[in-house]
Amino acid sequence: MSDDASVVLDGVTVRHHRRPAPLLRDVHLRVAPGEHVLVVGPSGSGKSTLLRVVSGVVPHTVSAELEGTATVAGVPTEEASVVERSRHVGVLAQDPASSVCLPVVEQEVALPLENRAVDAAAIDARVDAALAAVGAGHLRARRTAELSGGEVQRVALAATLAAEPAVLVLDEPTSMLDPAGVAAVRSALDVTLGGRTREDGEPAVLLVEHRLDDLAGDRGLAGLPARTVALSADGHVLADGPTDTVLHELATGLVAAGCWLPLEVELAALTGHRGGLRAPAVADALRAVMAAAPAPAGPPLGAPVLTARGLAVSARAQRPRRRWMRRARDEDARAAVDSALLRDVDLDVRAGEVVAVLGANGTGKSSLLMTLAGLRAPAAGEVRGPRPAMVFQDAEHQLVATSVRAEVAAGLPAGAATDGRVEAALVEHRLEHLADADPHRLSGGELRRLSVAAMLVHDRPCLLVDEPTLGLDRRAVADLVRALRRTAASGRGVVVVSHDLRTVAAVADRVVVLGQGGVVADGPLVDVLRDPGALRRGGLVLPALVRWLLAEGLDGGRVRTVLAALDAPVHTAAAVPA
Repeated sequence: MSDDASVVLDGVTVRHHRRPAPLLRDVHLRVAPGEHVLVVGPSGSGKSTLLRVVSGVVPHTVSAELEGTATVAGVPTEEASVVERSRHVGVLAQDPASSVCLPVVEQEVALPLENRAVDAAAIDARVDAALAAVGAGHLRARRTAELSGGEVQRVALAATLAAEPAVLVLDEPTSMLDPAGVAAVRSALDVTLGGRTREDGEPAVLLVEHRLDDLAGDRGLAGLPARTVALSADGHVLADGPTDTVLHELATGLVAAGCWLPLEVELAALTGHRGGLRAPAVADALRAVMAAAPAPAGPPLGAPVLTARGLAVSARAQRPRRRWMRRARDEDARAAVDSALLRDVDLDVRAGEVVAVLGANGTGKSSLLMTLAGLRAPAAGEVRGPRPAMVFQDAEHQLVATSVRAEVAAGLPAGAATDGRVEAALVEHRLEHLADADPHRLSGGELRRLSVAAMLVHDRPCLLVDEPTLGLDRRAVADLVRALRRTAASGRGVVVVSHDLRTVAAVADRVVVLGQGGVVADGPLVDVLRDPGALRRGGLVLPALVRWLLAEGLDGGRVRTVLAALDAPVHTAAAVPA
């Protein structure tokens, strides 16, 4: 690597005073101008911390001890001011909403250009180009407070691209995006970026991403960055080299550690055969799993635990007039129903079932959950049933305590902290070693596990979960699926919003698809996912593995069983017959 590298990390170790072990250990890394690097590793391995070191968030903003040196665009980050760092580094954080600060989308995208004193005559065109690059041109005049999580992610990425930085740091840029949004990000990260070529000075890119197959698209491994850095669970660099080589050589260990990998690599690790689903040996191995998987016999569904009738969901947040009020007032309905995101929604959530709510960005999925939870007033119609528990899309929005243990215990009745319930939840969600840690200092995956644990420990009859896989590695997602299935089996109803259709296929009994201002499909999992019209109206694209399993004629229970077998707790090459 030449001395003109855009990013140089020499012996970087990061420690936090409330974490006994380092977050990163002795990391050496050099990234050349124009080079794209994928960073992989299990949850808590330090992926986001590495990006924060490059951006200078560590140690300037996050109170952490940095050993070694980090140099970006020729300047040590410890010596560079915020203004100086912002001239060279563009950052899309794991929580994109944290970087959005202006009321209108076009103002948000123009802000970094204005800060760099770009000629005013050029700003308008660059705002258009950046929004177009991420498929968000239609959002230009929208208010940022009214955007969905996926729309916020697109806008935050557009603002990052508009500045044309020398170094681009992307932490899960597709985590909340629908297929159209993922395709836009893929295009933006392809041969040209922001309209520039490598000869013009394309930025160095460091990318952390879980949805690798979605990002790569039809090109498979060739659609990912050419170089990959793999981190171990304790923050060491396991390997650094060509993506195909690193992922295949470490596949078994990475799968065992809980990393998401491209499907082709995952299947090679599990079956011992390369070639993905097109390889006869791989297909035969999967069919052997299907033959061995028992047909699940789920308990009969109970009575509805949550019911919506004639529900209209407002595009603007409106708080109920009373904490318990979940019925629209006549005057409220007249004022809000014309601008509603969703209308005429009838929904029954029954005890014992998991319902997945799907749809494109901006269709109102999160707004529907907020309305069902009683946190937003209906524009029309009503919601009946006991108040549900809810896991927020942004896990930090539900934090109320200063330690992980206290967060899990929050709201429980007196005595619950000593009856073993809290400690059992910490163990189940692999948080016991973080029991005394500050929740705000957790990694994205750890924070998501905490948010789920803090809701599951309660015994409310219905649980609403918004994008539960954000920031989670493969092991944590498999744990989550089992936890939600157990929750349903215990006689509770579960509603899940997700763009991760593999997880949906692994957990859901029923699917509700939103689009065109209402419900466009509602039925058993496989019936909806086999319906091309429902997929088209909902803007959905099935993952290759789910599409293959459906083509094999499996029902929903068998699909869940096979996916559970592939996501078994002990991931080894012997887990699937060769």
